[in-house]
Amino acid sequence: MTDTPTTPRPATEGVHHVGLTVSDLAIAVAFFTDTLGHRVVGGKPDYPATFVSDGTVLVTLWQAAPGAAPFDRHHHVGLHHLALRVRDLDEVAARVAAHVGVEVEFPPEPLGAAGTRHMMCLLPGGPRLELIAPAAVN
Repeated sequence: MTDTPTTPRPATEGVHHVGLTVSDLAIAVAFFTDTLGHRVVGGKPDYPATFVSDGTVLVTLWQAAPGAAPFDRHHHVGLHHLALRVRDLDEVAARVAAHVGVEVEFPPEPLGAAGTRHMMCLLPGGPRLELIAPAAVN
């Protein structure tokens, strides 16, 4: 009998949280709570940071220093975007488009040929957000 190499078990177990730096903390928190239905679950006022969650993903929102340059995905290394799974992309897309200060980069559209759909927007306060509705699995 010969030994066969095995693939090691991954050392990680999913995303614990994602931290985003924003130009206006209050506006970013309002977007996550009012538009996406997240709850404020904590924070560090002296940092300043606020923690929001949808019950699955924890997002830390940090206040950038005054005058901080916005992220440019073509010229900066860093988080390109945050992608959040949604059940009803059209319903969420309508709420996102109606939120003051959101820039919709592209509205809901197919992602590949398997039935998954997505959209991309620029949040008030800076980061890019992809909302994705995976195809139903039968």
